[in-house]
Amino acid sequence: MEKVRKPVVAGQFYDGNKANLEQNIKECFLDKRGPGKLPEANQGKKNVKGLVVPHAGYIYSGAIAANSYYYLSKNGFADTFIILGPNHTGMGSGVSIMTEGSWETPLGTAPINETLAKKLWTGIIDKDQIAHTHEHSIEVQLPFLQFCARDKKFDFIPICMAMQDFETSEEVGNILANAIKDSDENIAIIASSDFSHAGFNYASMPPSGVRVDKYAEKQDKLAIEKILEMDPKGLIDTVHKNNITMCGYGPVAVMLTASKMLGAKQVELLKYGTSYEVQPSSSCVGYGALAVY
Repeated sequence: MEKVRKPVVAGQFYDGNKANLEQNIKECFLDKRGPGKLPEANQGKKNVKGLVVPHAGYIYSGAIAANSYYYLSKNGFADTFIILGPNHTGMGSGVSIMTEGSWETPLGTAPINETLAKKLWTGIIDKDQIAHTHEHSIEVQLPFLQFCARDKKFDFIPICMAMQDFETSEEVGNILANAIKDSDENIAIIASSDFSHAGFNYASMPPSGVRVDKYAEKQDKLAIEKILEMDPKGLIDTVHKNNITMCGYGPVAVMLTASKMLGAKQVELLKYGTSYEVQPSSSCVGYGALAVY
């Protein structure tokens, strides 16, 4: 029997009802923080190698995420997506891949590309589904992909990272790039990450007199600058040096490393926003949508 991973954050991070979820995703695209229009699959001039996409509850980050997926749809929806997410739960191996089965969401099932996944299961990347059991950072990307794909079939590969140091990120990036080079498929890499987690809830307090969202934005500009420079080591060094509470800097570094090896020349910041725009409070999280081509 095929292994099917059931959704674990449906009804929390996004609506668990199919019709409601489709409506919510539409609203994310049409939102003033989103692209303002629904995605249409057409072949633009950019060959998208990678994306940075946030992974919070859709009410907070969905409109920012929609900018990445609109850009992807416009410039050529891939056949296979390698989705890298941070490990929030602490369960499982340091770098964990699932190599078989499919993942279910209220919009249907997304199959794992088993042939490519087995090629990626090498070096520091362990085959381990425990890390994926309760992790949300990869799952929340799938309904967006399913919505944008419509009738087009796609598959994906989930890789969850607890270890996010540069050496690990570089090795994973090299493994991905080499496997993609050997493939005839159109493959894109999605780095699932939120940016700064600032304020009372996250024990990362802004300086006195500085509003929490302004502090998050200032911190995030430092990290985004390094992403725009396509500098994975600089990103990780900047995150550590400035105590930037970005949860998926390792996945972003992997995506940048692989994309550069695959010939990417440019990064575009599509949209930046924070949860403060949706719900002002003593805490906030930053979100960025970026495309690499």
